[in-house]
Amino acid sequence: MGLGNPGQEYEFSRHNAGFWVVDTLADRIGVPLTRCRYRSLYGRGLLHGGQVLLVKPLTFMNESGDSVARWQQSLRLEPGRIVVVHDDLDLPLSLLRVKIGGGYGGHRGVRSVIEAMGSPDFLRVRVGIGRPHGSRDAVSHVLGPFDKHEGERIQGAVERAADAVEVLVHEGLETAMNRYNVRGIRQARMAKSEGGEESEPV
Repeated sequence: MGLGNPGQEYEFSRHNAGFWVVDTLADRIGVPLTRCRYRSLYGRGLLHGGQVLLVKPLTFMNESGDSVARWQQSLRLEPGRIVVVHDDLDLPLSLLRVKIGGGYGGHRGVRSVIEAMGSPDFLRVRVGIGRPHGSRDAVSHVLGPFDKHEGERIQGAVERAADAVEVLVHEGLETAMNRYNVRGIRQARMAKSEGGEESEPV
């Protein structure tokens, strides 16, 4: 499940990182996301020999939970079998965090999913978009596009996030956390040692 806002106006916004990861996975396994159900675009395919469902809610971000919960109920899925991919202000640009459960961290899409499902215990892949600099407010930041420099970095993060989903599906949570969370910490330390801003994952 990738979170984002539908429509061309938001296609390249920071808030749509979750959509991009699902699109990347769909391209990898050759599944067009053209079918509509439960207020979402979706496609089914095989990933590492197992069937997966890729979903992009067509609601706006703060109503994402409606679509996710409908799919959960229809397929009778335990929360721990659902992977939600979303952008995260509290992670520095391009860093990832894989986890299960927890709060919503100010993310309205994640809050909607928790409320609609009645549980926070789903898998999550968080894609760092960083906080705005200066006086820019958070809403304008998440709904705005990446600049050229940021765009190059986020493209790599989207590919790694898609990799992380594959590892979650094929090898499990512990392996994915060890591989991608540790890598993020190392990247943050390298950036700090090179004189960049401190970017320790949270």
